[in-house]
Amino acid sequence: MLFKYQAIDASGAKQEGSIDAISRDVAIASLQRRSLTISAIEESDPEKKSFLGGITLFESVTNRDIVLLSRQIATLFEAQVSALRVFRLLASESEKPLLGRVLTEVGDDLQSGSPISKALSKHPKVFSAFYVNMVKAGEESGKLDETFLYLADYLDRSYEVMSKAKNALIYPAFVIATFFVVMILMMTMVIPRISSILIDAGQAIPVYTQVVIAISNFFVNYGIFLLILLVVGGVFLFRYAGTPQGRASFSSFELAIPYVGDLYKKLYLSRIADNLATMLGSGISVVQAVDVTANVVGNAVYADILQEVATSVKGGGSVSGALEKRKEVPGIMVAMMRVGEETGELGSILKTLAKFYQREVSTSVDTLVGLIEPIMIVTLGLGVGILLASVLVPIYNLSAAI
Repeated sequence: MLFKYQAIDASGAKQEGSIDAISRDVAIASLQRRSLTISAIEESDPEKKSFLGGITLFESVTNRDIVLLSRQIATLFEAQVSALRVFRLLASESEKPLLGRVLTEVGDDLQSGSPISKALSKHPKVFSAFYVNMVKAGEESGKLDETFLYLADYLDRSYEVMSKAKNALIYPAFVIATFFVVMILMMTMVIPRISSILIDAGQAIPVYTQVVIAISNFFVNYGIFLLILLVVGGVFLFRYAGTPQGRASFSSFELAIPYVGDLYKKLYLSRIADNLATMLGSGISVVQAVDVTANVVGNAVYADILQEVATSVKGGGSVSGALEKRKEVPGIMVAMMRVGEETGELGSILKTLAKFYQREVSTSVDTLVGLIEPIMIVTLGLGVGILLASVLVPIYNLSAAI
C-alpha cells in the first residue's frame, strides 16, 4: 500500500512524500527510523492513481539490475562508504521504482541495527537465498566489497549461459507458432470457401484434398470447443505446475526431451558447480552450500538430488558418494569431485567443472541451432507444400475441364 505523509526532520524542516509499505504501522515505523516526526499520514486513494500507476504487477528487477547493483555496492564499499549511506544513495539513484523501494527498506533496516544479509533476506523475490548467504559470508570475513564484486561476476556468468540457451529456442518457437497461426487461418477461412467451389463443380477431389477439407470442417465446426479445451487444459497445467508433483513431472520431462534435455542437464550441472564453487570459496560449509544450491538450481529433479546429498553429508557421507547413485550426474563429474574431496581442493575442482559445463552449454546451443534450422525448414516446407497441392491441384483440374 502507498501512504502519503507529512513530517518534520531532525533539523526542523518540513518533509512531504509517499512511502510504500504493507501497513500503516510499518510505514510509520519506517519513517521514524529515518528520524522523522510524523504530523500526518494517510493511505493514497487508489481511485486517484493513473491506470498504469496503480499496477505493480509488471514491476520487476532483472538479473542485469542485480549485477549492476552489486558492482555499485562493491565500488562504494571499496571507497570506504558506510553501508547505510551506500543503500540510501543507491535507493535515491535507482531507475526502477521497485528496486528503489526495496533498497530504501534495506536502508531502514540497517539504520535500526540489522546486518546487511538479514535486511536483504526480507526481499526473497529480489535477492535469492544464494545471494543472501554469500553476503552473510562476506560480513563474517570482513570482505564485503570482494563479495559483492564476486556476486556480480557470478550473476553475469549465469545470465550469459541462461540467455544463450533461451535465445537459441526463441526463433524456432516463434517460426513454428507463426506457422500454426497461418495454418489455422487457412483452415478456417480459406479452405472452406475453396472446398465449396470444388464440391459444387462436381469434379473428383483427390484424397489428400479430402483430408485437408475434413480437417478444415473439424476446425470450423468444433474449433470453439477445441479452444475451450486448450484454455481449460492450460489453466490446469499451470496450476499443476505449481504443485510439488507438478514441478517434479515438468522437471523430469524437461530433462527427457531429446537433444534439448541434454542441453538443460549441462545447464543445471554448470549452475550447481558454479554455485558450490562460489560458496565454498567464501567459507560457507558444504552442507549449507548444498542446501542453498538446492533452492536456486531451478529444476526439481536436481533439487531433490542435492537435498539427498545434504542429508548424506550431515550423516557423515561424502558429496561424491551421494551423487554417484544418481544417473542424472555424469560419472566424470562424480570422479573429479571425489578427487577434490580427497585432496581438499573441492572448490577448485568445482570451478573447473563449472567452466567445462559452461563451454559444453555453449557448444550444445550451437549444435542444437544448427540441427533445428534444417529440420524446421523441411517440416514447414512439407506442410506448406501439402496444403498448396491440396488446393491448387483440384483448381487446376477444374480449370482444365472447363
